[in-house]
Amino acid sequence: MQWICDCLRCELRDVTGEWVEKQARKHLGLETGRVRHVKMYALSRELPRETLERLAEKGLRDPVLSRVFVCAMPDIPDVASFVLVGKMPGVTDDEGLSAQLTLADLLGGAPVSGEQYVHSSDLYLVERALPEDALAALGREFLGNELIHEIRFGARDRLEPYCPEVRCEADTQVELVDLDLSDAELLALSRRRVLSLSLAELKAIRKHYETAGTRERLAAIGRGPQPTDCELEVLAQTWSEHCKHKEFNALIRFHDDDTGDAVSVDSLFKTCIKGATETIAQRLEAAGQHWLVKVFSDNAGLVALDQDELLAFKVETHNTPSALDPYGGAITGILGNNRDPLGTGRGGGRLLFNTNVLCFGPPDYGEKLLTGQLHPRRVFEGVRLGIEHGGNKSGIPTVNGAIVFDDRYAGKPLVFCGTGGIMPASYGDRASWEKEVNAGDCIVMAGGRVGKDGIHGATFSSVEIDRHSPRTAVQIGSPFTQKLLSDFLHVACERGLVSCCTDNGAGGLSSSVGELASICGGATVDLERVPLKYTGLKPWEIFVSESQERMTLVVRPEKMTQLLELARRLDVELSHIGDFNDSGLLEVRYGSLPVASLDMEFLHEGVPRKHMTARWSRAVPAPFLAPGNVDWTDALHRLLGSYDICSREAVIRQYDHEVKGKTVVKPLMGPKGKAPQDAAVMRLSHTHFRGIAISNGIAPHYGDIDPYRSSAAAFDEAVRQIVAVGGRLPDLAGRRPVVWSATDNFCMPDCEHDPVDNPDGELKLGKLVRMCQALYDMSLTYNIPMTSGKDSMKNDYRRDGTRISVPPTVLYSMVCGLDDVRRAVTTELKSAGDLVYVLGETHDELGASAFARLFGCKGGIVPEVRGEDAVALYRLVAEANEEGLIESCHDCSE
Repeated sequence: MQWICDCLRCELRDVTGEWVEKQARKHLGLETGRVRHVKMYALSRELPRETLERLAEKGLRDPVLSRVFVCAMPDIPDVASFVLVGKMPGVTDDEGLSAQLTLADLLGGAPVSGEQYVHSSDLYLVERALPEDALAALGREFLGNELIHEIRFGARDRLEPYCPEVRCEADTQVELVDLDLSDAELLALSRRRVLSLSLAELKAIRKHYETAGTRERLAAIGRGPQPTDCELEVLAQTWSEHCKHKEFNALIRFHDDDTGDAVSVDSLFKTCIKGATETIAQRLEAAGQHWLVKVFSDNAGLVALDQDELLAFKVETHNTPSALDPYGGAITGILGNNRDPLGTGRGGGRLLFNTNVLCFGPPDYGEKLLTGQLHPRRVFEGVRLGIEHGGNKSGIPTVNGAIVFDDRYAGKPLVFCGTGGIMPASYGDRASWEKEVNAGDCIVMAGGRVGKDGIHGATFSSVEIDRHSPRTAVQIGSPFTQKLLSDFLHVACERGLVSCCTDNGAGGLSSSVGELASICGGATVDLERVPLKYTGLKPWEIFVSESQERMTLVVRPEKMTQLLELARRLDVELSHIGDFNDSGLLEVRYGSLPVASLDMEFLHEGVPRKHMTARWSRAVPAPFLAPGNVDWTDALHRLLGSYDICSREAVIRQYDHEVKGKTVVKPLMGPKGKAPQDAAVMRLSHTHFRGIAISNGIAPHYGDIDPYRSSAAAFDEAVRQIVAVGGRLPDLAGRRPVVWSATDNFCMPDCEHDPVDNPDGELKLGKLVRMCQALYDMSLTYNIPMTSGKDSMKNDYRRDGTRISVPPTVLYSMVCGLDDVRRAVTTELKSAGDLVYVLGETHDELGASAFARLFGCKGGIVPEVRGEDAVALYRLVAEANEEGLIESCHDCSE
């Protein structure tokens, strides 16, 4: 085996090594002595010695800071032990791939070089001779994750380089799955295959394959009447809670236990979320305002900032993967969400900003960890690093966010990733927001290659974490690959080479091709044409894998040559994997081998509708029990230092919020750059001063007392943050349009009632109904439309006979257009002698407050949003801002 070691010169400070020393001492009680970090590159392909040395010297070594060693270990003195951490076979290794591409550049070869053969790992050389159990704890607790990493350790004389090798036996067999089973056997099949299908859904699939029409169609192509493994997997991905939002579209019988009334809610999404936006759209139309362009029907919501530019905005969650591998879950979450605005309409929007809102267990969480549960401190650091790498390495500023702590997030963190992008209103003579797919168009996969990572991502995210959770669901994002893909797509769409596109997110090709094919009526895919990271994947695995950094493009045949040439010049791998048609079928093959033949209508419309029951009781609030003999100065200090209120500077400083040079109001401002801000403000262009404000609102703790007020408070907080920086509420009086775009993200524990496993499921669903009713009321009160959103259900962690469930949580993220960013208002006090005013009234509403949580105070009521008063106040604040009367402004929240 050949390898290269790259390390700092011995006389230089090793910050990474110092971090390891600190973590070992603080959390494990280990005295490691000095720790030195070494980056290792191992090759699974033999290269001439002079080529290897050229890569080391010209491609890897920093001539000022580092030394390189070719096929030799570093000559660092006073080292007794080591920990070596490398990616497991098949896990994305961006640094290794970057080194391989660098080698191709040095040799003048093709930049897209196919299968990876340069692999990176991290070596930590430890001064003291530590026992193996101590080294193992250091590696597993802080340096790696056994889910995705190979972790080796021991005495220095046992140190050898590590090179992952994927060993998959070639298997193109297509299995027919017998569904003629008992109810118990059907459910066992679903668990074994990680399908996350209910008994009703499994029976619906069985019934479909028993119909005469399906039997005749399959018999005509030489098939038996059973579904193939691929067909079953595609149905599971497409019908997953993650993709179909079955509980938000369920028919819910809602019981009010106080009044005895019962009403039917025909889809929370249609009645509360979409219903509110449709009403606002009618109001806008009546006012002659037409800035609401496209909502709920594409990857991101679209609003018109002016006649030339559209804003695409989307926020998603990546909770389950982040619980298993915090770094991989977070970086994949932010990169995956980037692809939503990128793949909206015809595609090619330019990404402008990222946001992140994170909910964790407290860093000092003291409960005994369940089997497989990671400590919240480790989750926090891994997620933070993943967001840093996902945004910073993609050249997208992270401008806004929040962090919430609660013991109930210790099982599953909530990781909300938001992205906004700017699209031209048209490409030539064609509207940019339209998706155009015609029979005969080419199906083109662009970007990364396919591996086992990400298999069952959609179905896995639709269930609680337990011992059946699959390793293959974890993915590692590659920001460099995606940046190349993003730049390529901008140019391709501007030149009219792409009819439209979508991202390969949940369900991989099965979802992206399936969704696009629903526009024209059918598609045929040849999986043998799909480029793989390594050999040995089964056909169904290729089709449903969610391996990252991939988009599916729709291309007219006559434009393929130009598109392929552009991709070659911009280092992006393209593959023509099939064609769209109007057959009414999604047909998949592997060469000449039939793999799947699915009826399009059944695929998208055949899922049985859920019927659920919800209950709610408006309990009379108990009086607020304040503590006695409080030292109020000490109480203030404790509040300011509490996890929910203390400074986020240590996190904010890790994110690049300056890249692109358009961030006007940053997360921290003021003369010393330490004053936290409310909403972010960004310029849209360097050629004018129009811009946008970006905010978020979240208040999950209020939901312990009143879920309606919790949701309303979160909505109002997001609005207030934008008003505080100079934004105005929508103006339907025709003075001038004020454009808003809002997204909702509901994250709930399991709401499906089960008398044994989930006896309070009806109450949890009742809370969700109340939260959605608040969304409806607040949206109409402020005339702020919801343009996109995402729900995440079943946020539970169950092992060892214990369940940890998140509190019902909703995040509202909002963007508002600003006429002139130079008039934005910031929070920091500007001058001695300025007067300080509190606007609005203070009520006896301390229930579930930060003070109540810190001092263990029970009872009380939570703040109520008094909508009419709020609208009147926010309009006055906007007028005062326009008159230049306000020097500083800050919203009152925690």
